[in-house]
Amino acid sequence: MKKNIYWDLFLVFFKIGAFTIGGGYAMVPLIKEALVDKKKWLTDNEFVDSLAIAQSAPGILAVNTAIITGQKIAGPLGTIAGTLGAVLPSFLMILALATCLSEVRNSKIFISFFNGIKPVTVALIFISVIKMGKSAKINLKTAFLPLIVGLVVAYTFISPIVVIILTMIIGNIYFKKKDESKGGKK
Repeated sequence: MKKNIYWDLFLVFFKIGAFTIGGGYAMVPLIKEALVDKKKWLTDNEFVDSLAIAQSAPGILAVNTAIITGQKIAGPLGTIAGTLGAVLPSFLMILALATCLSEVRNSKIFISFFNGIKPVTVALIFISVIKMGKSAKINLKTAFLPLIVGLVVAYTFISPIVVIILTMIIGNIYFKKKDESKGGKK
């Protein structure tokens, strides 16, 4: 009997949503392992591309990735299945926490638990940055522009929105000229 792809999409993203603490970048290694390494729904390049799109779009990284993957694998119903899988764990956890948080939020165990999670979250984010850098073939030349953009945003009055729009325009012009020069050499 053929597996139900919608259920499979739901479960993959439900597990990612349920077992990742720390938000989008902490989820990246789990998402890559599930979608690229285990299920082989995406190639390394497709994963990096979908991650770039998911980060650029408004919303939550895991949900945006679920939408992109669900659409690629199983169309609109796959999008719904993946999105529900990504959202439901957080919704259920927040619902459960909200009902009992006022009673335990000052307990030593609760505080210790969240203090212990912080370094793990930082490590997961660091690992995902390293893996994405390798997949995207980052080198000194390609790392220069993001470094400059980061410094401009951090140390000037220029709005990050303006910087994003300008880098999109400059990137499009650069790659259009690059494509045109390759086409002219043939």
